[in-house]
Amino acid sequence: MECNHYRGAGSSPILYKDLLIMHFDGSDVQYLVALDKTSGKTVWKVNRSIDFKDLDPDGKPVSEGDFRKAFATPHVAEINGVPVLISQGSKAIYAYNPMNGEEIWRVEERSNYSASNRPIYKNGIIYLTSGFSSGQILAIIPGKKGEVIDANVPSTYQNTQLKILWSVKRNVPKKPGLIVDSGLVIAVDDSGIASCLDAKTGAEYWRERIGGNYSASPLLANGKVYFFSEEGKTTVIAASKQFQVIAVNTLDSGFMASPAVTGNALILRTKTHLYRIEE
Repeated sequence: MECNHYRGAGSSPILYKDLLIMHFDGSDVQYLVALDKTSGKTVWKVNRSIDFKDLDPDGKPVSEGDFRKAFATPHVAEINGVPVLISQGSKAIYAYNPMNGEEIWRVEERSNYSASNRPIYKNGIIYLTSGFSSGQILAIIPGKKGEVIDANVPSTYQNTQLKILWSVKRNVPKKPGLIVDSGLVIAVDDSGIASCLDAKTGAEYWRERIGGNYSASPLLANGKVYFFSEEGKTTVIAASKQFQVIAVNTLDSGFMASPAVTGNALILRTKTHLYRIEE
C-alpha cells in the first residue's frame, strides 16, 4: 500500500462484514481500499475524486501536498435501509457503497484540511467536524447518487436532497470527536472550551471553559460526558441542556489517547501509565 503519510497516518481501519476498510489520505495519493479480512486480497480500491485545485506554477501541490492529508476514520451507517460508508478526506466528505467502493455523493469543504474525526450518523443526520485550520461542525442531510455540493455555497444545494442542515464555526474541535445523543451535540475544542448544541438546529444551549488542552475524544456513559485533557484532568459533566460539573479528577501525566470501555470499567492511557478504573 504505497502512500506518503508525510506527518504520519492517523485513521483507524474498520471491519464491515468480510471487509477490512482503510483510508490512505497521503500527501501524494489519496484513496480507500477494502481487503478481504480472511485472505488480505484487495476487493476494491477507489481514489478520492475531488480536484484539490492546489497546484503551484510548476504543477506541483503547494506545501508538498500537506493540505491533501486527512486522518479521519470511516464509518458505515444504514441510511434508509441501505449501508453507506461515510468517509472524510481532506476538503471533502464522501459517501460510498461499502461493498464495491462506488461513490454515491460528495460534500466539498475547501476551506479546511487534515480532518481527523469519525463521522456520526444519528436520526437521519450526519455530524462531523471539517478539520484545520479553523474548521466547522457540519450537520449533513444525506443525498442521492451523483449529487455534489459545496458546504460553503448554499446555492449548490438549493435543488438537491444532499444539504447542509446547519453549520457552526465557533470553538470547533480539531482533534477531539463529537458526542451526539438525546437531541444534543456536545463537544470540547482543543483549547478546553466545551459546548452543547441542539442537534436539529445547531442552536447553542451553553458554552463553558473547562480548562486544559484536548486531543482525546470525550466519552458518553450513563447520562454523563467525560473529558480527558492533555494535562491529565478528567472533567465529568451532565449530558444535558444545562451545564453541570459532576466531578473533576486528575491522573499522572496527560491524555492524548481516547478512552476505551469494557463493561463498567474505563481503560485510560496517559503518556506514562495505563489504568483500569471501576467501582
